[in-house]
Amino acid sequence: MVNEKTGRLATLALERSPWRSARWLVIAPHADDETLGAGALIHQASEAERLAGVVILTDGAGSHDHPDLASRARLVRTRRLEAGRAVRRLAGDGAAPPVFLDWPDAQPASAGSMMFEASARRLAALCRERRVDAIAVTGPDDPHCDHQAAAQLARRAAGMARRPVAVFDYIVWGAAPSETKLRITTRPLRAGLRAYALSAHQSQLTPMLGPGFRLETQRRLQAASDTLYRRDAYG
Repeated sequence: MVNEKTGRLATLALERSPWRSARWLVIAPHADDETLGAGALIHQASEAERLAGVVILTDGAGSHDHPDLASRARLVRTRRLEAGRAVRRLAGDGAAPPVFLDWPDAQPASAGSMMFEASARRLAALCRERRVDAIAVTGPDDPHCDHQAAAQLARRAAGMARRPVAVFDYIVWGAAPSETKLRITTRPLRAGLRAYALSAHQSQLTPMLGPGFRLETQRRLQAASDTLYRRDAYG
C-alpha cells in the first residue's frame, strides 16, 4: 500500500494488516532458511494458531561432499532432524513437522517439468487441506537458484490451490525487492530466539560432518522482525 501523501510504500504490522487472520505456509529452499528469513513469522503465526506448516524444498545433501551413499543419506537425515528441531524451537513442541520435497540442492526442477508440476500439485493440495491463505517464500530476485525456484513453485502452487492464496517474499540473501504492492512486518522475536532456533542446524554451523558449507557467524544475528513483501496485488 502506497501512502497517498508521501507516495512511499507503507509498512503495516502483521497484526494490523489484512493478513492478521491468515493461515500461513512457509516455504524454505533449504533447511535453515526457515529460521533466517521467516523465523519471526513462524513464531507469531504459531502463537496465534495460524501456522499451516513449513515446507523445505531441497534434501540438503549439497552442503557437504559424500564419499559414499551412506554418508549422503546420513546428511539428508541429519538435516531433516535439524529442521524439525528448529521449527519446534520457533513454533513450540506441538508444531507439525516440516514437509520435505527433496529436490536436489542447487539443481532445481525447471518450471513445467514433471518434478516441478508434481511438487506444485502437492503444495496446492496442502493449501487446500490446511486452509492456507498466504504463503511466505524467498523472492524471485534472490541470487541463489534454489531460492528463485522456490518463488516460482510457490506462485504455481498458489494458482493451482482452488482457493485464494497470496504469496509474500521474505529475504535471506538478497536485497529487498524494489517493486512491491504491500509490505508487512512481524512482531519482534524475543532476544536470542532466532539464534537458538538456528543453533539446531549444527551440520551447517560446525564441522560435525566434515568439510562443507558453513553459515557465516553474522547470519545468526538477524533482525528481530521479518519483513514480508507482496508484489502481485494490493492487500
